[in-house]
Amino acid sequence: MKTTVVIICLLSLFVFQANAQEAAANNPVSERQKLYIREDITLHFTSPEPIQYVDISGKNLVGDLPLDNVFRIKVLGDSTLTRHSASQDLGVVTIIGQKFIAQYDLHYASQNQKVPTLLEILPSAMRPLDIGTTPLTQNELREFSLEVYKQKYKIKNLHNSQYGITGYVNNIHTLDDYIFLDITFANETNLKFDVDQVRFRVEDRKIVKATNMQAIELEPVYTLFEKETFKRKYRNIYVLKKFSFPNNKILVIELTETQLSGRSLTLEIDYSDLLQADTL
Repeated sequence: MKTTVVIICLLSLFVFQANAQEAAANNPVSERQKLYIREDITLHFTSPEPIQYVDISGKNLVGDLPLDNVFRIKVLGDSTLTRHSASQDLGVVTIIGQKFIAQYDLHYASQNQKVPTLLEILPSAMRPLDIGTTPLTQNELREFSLEVYKQKYKIKNLHNSQYGITGYVNNIHTLDDYIFLDITFANETNLKFDVDQVRFRVEDRKIVKATNMQAIELEPVYTLFEKETFKRKYRNIYVLKKFSFPNNKILVIELTETQLSGRSLTLEIDYSDLLQADTL
């Protein structure tokens, strides 16, 4: 009796799985959304993260990226499409972000058919990109930078003063392949400071006479605030890709002012300080 019950349960499970697979085949999750467009309409796609790549398969369509997270597309004015071409297939539009790929089927709309001019790329239209270790998006870097910004100062001994400007390394955090540097610059003079740039480089700890200094420039992958001038205090979060360097080198942070004043300030961080960084 028990054997019969087990066989019935297995048969029922088999039938359920078969029906589920058939339903999935008839209604695939990855089915592309159908959109309609005319030559008098420009359709804008907005993405939650910067768009890395776009492909337009139809010869009657043209598009561009006016902003990092906005893609616009329209029908060519000299195309051969007419009103009698309603519902004509215009091709597939593929949009790839930092972590997703989305595809849409575009069709020509009739003159009396309502067509969208703005479309948000929703999670339901996205398929994740499997590219190994996925880098953080700009939105994610901003969220983690704000989290660092809300925390209290922890490091007390990393600071330096030059020309009435003092720099402080408040905190150092790490997350996956990223280093978050929390830095404050204080102006103790009555002359406002016009920021030229903040540079990061790895260089020799000591410059030996008759030898050339070797320096490696590092470009932040994200900066929380863009500030051009400050009168008293300037705090920012800089995000660098993870790196390592030997003990005979240091990480140098250089703040420079625009001419004509030309004041500058450097901060030095040992590799041991990076190794003691907090994790987010």
